[in-house]
Amino acid sequence: MLNTLLITGTDTEAGKTVLTTALAAYWQKYYPQRHWGIMKPIQSGIGDREWYQNLFKLEQSPAEITPLYFQAALAPPIAAARENRPVDLAVVWKTLCEMRSRYEFLLVESAGGLGSPMTNELTVADIAGEWRLPTVLVVPVRLGGISQAVANVALARQCKVNLIGIVLNCIQPRTDAEITDWTPPEVIQSFTHIPVLGCLPYFDNPADLDKLAQAASNLNLEALNI
Repeated sequence: MLNTLLITGTDTEAGKTVLTTALAAYWQKYYPQRHWGIMKPIQSGIGDREWYQNLFKLEQSPAEITPLYFQAALAPPIAAARENRPVDLAVVWKTLCEMRSRYEFLLVESAGGLGSPMTNELTVADIAGEWRLPTVLVVPVRLGGISQAVANVALARQCKVNLIGIVLNCIQPRTDAEITDWTPPEVIQSFTHIPVLGCLPYFDNPADLDKLAQAASNLNLEALNI
């Protein structure tokens, strides 16, 4: 059974946090007896770590949720340079291994998109490939979504990422026709050969855990083996 899942996206604001929150809400609602955790390995500026701390009762310290934290809301290598600090991936790897051994299931949300730089040499895709992390790609429902999916899957293959699924996400209210026209699952699957696990709707209240859990239950989670 899958123990760790990396959630990344085509770019910033694709919907990584929405999917991570939905899966955590699902896990909390339907499997309350299970021991799960959340990681945002590298964060620049206030954001996801604080979001998860406010929404969930996590048995994790801030440093366990986010091993590397930089003040400026910029790409990690740029934010780190401003503080005269390195992006020490060894710290991230050590914490990740500890969390994986402690929890039955660990959700890991990447910074930025699959092609976002984590150091001056490595992107999210490079790290996901080197660390052999099972990965889901979030693709926003908008015009151009197909090309974003195709390009990011190509990057994932180049970096040998274990990409196990794609989740579509409505970053704005979308009709069924818009979803079908802009990000048709069968077309994306045909070009990428990666299964589309479903589509998350737009949430007026992204903190409504019941609705998020229900939306997650409508995804093809069996394909993730969680």
